[in-house]
Amino acid sequence: MRFLITTALALAAAPPALAQAPVKSAPQPTALPNDIPAARDIPYPGTIRLTVDATDTRRGIFRVKEAIPVAPAARRLTLLYPEWLPGNHAPRGPIDDVSGLRFTAGGQTLTWKRDPVNVYAIHIDLPDGANEVQAEFQYLSPTVPAQGRVVMTSEMLNLQWNLVAFYPAGYFTRQIPVDATAILPAGWRYGTALRPRDAGATTGTIAFQTINFDDLVDSPMFAGRNFRQEQLTPDVRLNIVADDAAELAATPDQIEKHRELVRQAVKLFGSQHYDHYDFLLAISDKQGGIGLEHHRSSENGVMPGYFTKWADFPGRRNLLPHEFTHSWDGKYRRGADAFTPDFAYPMRNSMLWVYEGQTQFWGYVLQARSGLVSKEDTLSAYAMIAALHEKRPGRIWRPLADTTNDPILSARRPQPWVSWQRSEDYYNEGLLVWLDVDAKLRSLTGGKRSLDDFARAFFGPGDRDWGVSTYDYAEVAATLNRIAPFDWAGFLKARVDDIAPQAPLGWLAGSGYRLAYTPEPTAYWLSEEKARKILDLSYSLGLVLDNEAKVTQVIWDGPAFAAGITVGATVLAVDGQAYDADGLKQAIRSAATSGQPIGLLVKKDDRFITASIPYKGGLLYPRLEKTGGGEGTLDRLLARR
Repeated sequence: MRFLITTALALAAAPPALAQAPVKSAPQPTALPNDIPAARDIPYPGTIRLTVDATDTRRGIFRVKEAIPVAPAARRLTLLYPEWLPGNHAPRGPIDDVSGLRFTAGGQTLTWKRDPVNVYAIHIDLPDGANEVQAEFQYLSPTVPAQGRVVMTSEMLNLQWNLVAFYPAGYFTRQIPVDATAILPAGWRYGTALRPRDAGATTGTIAFQTINFDDLVDSPMFAGRNFRQEQLTPDVRLNIVADDAAELAATPDQIEKHRELVRQAVKLFGSQHYDHYDFLLAISDKQGGIGLEHHRSSENGVMPGYFTKWADFPGRRNLLPHEFTHSWDGKYRRGADAFTPDFAYPMRNSMLWVYEGQTQFWGYVLQARSGLVSKEDTLSAYAMIAALHEKRPGRIWRPLADTTNDPILSARRPQPWVSWQRSEDYYNEGLLVWLDVDAKLRSLTGGKRSLDDFARAFFGPGDRDWGVSTYDYAEVAATLNRIAPFDWAGFLKARVDDIAPQAPLGWLAGSGYRLAYTPEPTAYWLSEEKARKILDLSYSLGLVLDNEAKVTQVIWDGPAFAAGITVGATVLAVDGQAYDADGLKQAIRSAATSGQPIGLLVKKDDRFITASIPYKGGLLYPRLEKTGGGEGTLDRLLARR
């Protein structure tokens, strides 16, 4: 018995030398197919006929018919749906909203198959003798914002041609001609940069003049039952659609300010990169908002009150100056790596600090020069932007240049810690960089040269050319060097490519202003809080709340962060009293004199948390304060030309 036990123990302790080795399969990847023809810069053999029936506004359905010529003896046709969309700087084409695909040729239904790698590509086998493929499908507008951007309501629609058209692979899209027709609800009028074949066609079925596919996508339409059109200059129109006819009631003075915007922009750049231009402005809380640039039009959506509550929301009037500037910066002059031959070729965004950053700069300048927004409100906006980036902790680890990848990386999804992660800072920090450049140009030349000179030299040449002229980093620096010799490459690199723990605020020295933090907000700050329906305590407690007391932002390493508060929490009580915005602000004031911590009762999910915040700094809001008498460089920058 003892022998048996000893033997059993020995066997149990022995290594599994004779055990079978475990099996783990290790396949090799299947090769990726490459069945999509590369784009060639040659003419397409034929003209696409595209008809979009946009009359089903009750259900939000665009019904599409597209006739696509094919080359003689072709055996297969590959169609592409626009994926990489200009102005989005990312692959945002909503192909999931395309339904009911059916293809025929000569009355015969054709078999189609989606490409397994590029799901924006459709392969169609062609029968003998086919010379044209007929496509039918629907684009289904989201009906609620949770599904995506709503582009059709019972009052208006936004016809973006990239949503309702496929194009043949193998050609630059500028080489594919299209005859487009839109069928609108009875009585609806429209605005677009496209021109109808019949100049008198203002409603119903509108057949447009032949245009290439690239420019078709760049020429969206707004249409609606409540429509107003104003001729701002001989070449520029303002087209307005609204949910309510009362929202069209722009005063002559308001229209004149938009007219002055055009004049000031043309004076600035010294040229026009369009044969005509159409502002498209939708005033709606039903159709999805938008701010998108095009070469010969804008595509802008604002909330009701744009004209009727003119004094209440000045910040919303920055949108048109920004998008108009893009006709020069972004559409005509474009970073070389952002230019693509078609909408399947990936964009690279390395120059967005020029494309968007300098456009942001000129948008604020032109709003002040035109009178669309007052100089005082523009200075207040500068203060908000300067403070945001002065206090943004994420700059200690992430350079500005890397944020140009954000449209692709994050696709504008909400972020848990935006002040630490950063988010498309090339817009507003880009604006600050260009304020630095303007100040340096003035300093180097004794005030004789400024960024106005760069705008004319870089964006101005080629009057009436509405093609694309590409550039790179070196050309930006070289143009600045011609205006005022200096190490511009190094100057820009330090602000754009390098880690910059300090925000680009050198422009404040000698500007005639200083950035200050005071207990009372500016009128502009209050208007922004009202428009965004928030309470912004970024520079005191380090948090932002919406009108329902829900936390929408927490500043990294700020007082609220230290107390463990996160986005999504709801503040229920302040120092034992039920929450309201005024009560929280009063608690912050009181803590500055009493020295006592601020007590917050916070609910997150199903947990209640009592947070004690030992903050004693009082309420703080940014503003630009005049530092002396006379005119400073900022005053000269914003002065009407």
